[in-house]
Amino acid sequence: MRKIINVVAGAIIKEEKILCARRKKEKSLGGLWEFPGGKIEVNELPEEALKREIMEEMNLELEIGEKVCTSTYTYDFGEVHLTVFYCKIIKGNMKLNDHDKILWLDRSELNSLEWAPADIDAVNKIGEATTI
Repeated sequence: MRKIINVVAGAIIKEEKILCARRKKEKSLGGLWEFPGGKIEVNELPEEALKREIMEEMNLELEIGEKVCTSTYTYDFGEVHLTVFYCKIIKGNMKLNDHDKILWLDRSELNSLEWAPADIDAVNKIGEATTI
C-alpha cells in the first residue's frame, strides 16, 4: 500500500505578488519551486500545521486566509495530498531554512517556473482567479 502524506502550503501574498520558494538541491524534489509549507502532524489542523511549518521554515508568522485547493499527486515516495491556502505575513524577518531562493511573482508569471508536480493545481487555480 502506498504511503499517504498530508501536506499543507501557503500561497503567501504581499502587494499583489505571490511568494514562490525553490527547494534546496539536497532536499527531496530539490531545485523545484513550491508554495512553502510541510507535513500535517497527527491531530493537527491544516491551518495550525501551516503556521508551524512557515515559522520553522521561514521565521514568519502568518494570517491564514481562504483555501485555494486540495490536490493529490503520486510520487515514488508516496501519495501527497496537498492543501494550499492564501496567506499574509503578520510579522517576522524571513530566513530560509529549506529553500535556497525565493521570488515574488505576479499571478501571470507563476507558470514561468518549474513547479513541484503537487503544486501545479494550485498554480493554475491562482493564475485563473479574478482576485487574490
